[in-house]
Amino acid sequence: MSVRGVGALAAALLLMGGAALFFFRSAATPDLSSYTNMPPRGTRIAAFGDSLVEGVGSARGGGFVSLLEERLNVPLLNAGRAGDTTRDALKRLPALLKERPDIVLVLLGGNDALRRVPPEETFANLRTIITRLQEEGAVVVVLGVSGGFFQKQYARGFARLAEELRAPYIPNVLKGIVGRPELTADLVHPNDTGYARIADRVEPLLRALVARAQERP
Repeated sequence: MSVRGVGALAAALLLMGGAALFFFRSAATPDLSSYTNMPPRGTRIAAFGDSLVEGVGSARGGGFVSLLEERLNVPLLNAGRAGDTTRDALKRLPALLKERPDIVLVLLGGNDALRRVPPEETFANLRTIITRLQEEGAVVVVLGVSGGFFQKQYARGFARLAEELRAPYIPNVLKGIVGRPELTADLVHPNDTGYARIADRVEPLLRALVARAQERP
């Protein structure tokens, strides 16, 4: 490679490094001001969903929810139940509302896809769940799933719903996990290493939300 080529490569790497640093800073310190019910009124946190929330496949128990609880040193209510579709979760919603959570992670839709529930029904149920939680004052974080056996419209549906309801959104928390034996306990569920990757993706946003709640007068 010529000297000129080496210089061009170095410049490109420097530019890429700067872009990566900017992205990291943006992801680590997200702008939360435009979301519904910000800042959170407190730090009562719940995770609401299916087996991915319950932590099926985790040898230590609790999956990414337990990991987030340890990392943030804040209690998290695990309201996950294996097998739940969005319709099932909607029936359980009143019990969660009684807990008066301030921040809720919502991870649902996988069982709908497996059972071939029409996406229109899935996202109508999710809209109702998120809206009811917001009406009770909670900041709702939407955790998306897409790819693999999930239909392509899932990714678009999660993003559109989060935007319309002004809810923080973390896309495809299973990205790079499903299909990798070293990260999974079975065809669908992560193992402890895989759940740690989900926790890595959720932690920066959740940590920022907790910080905003703690700063609130």
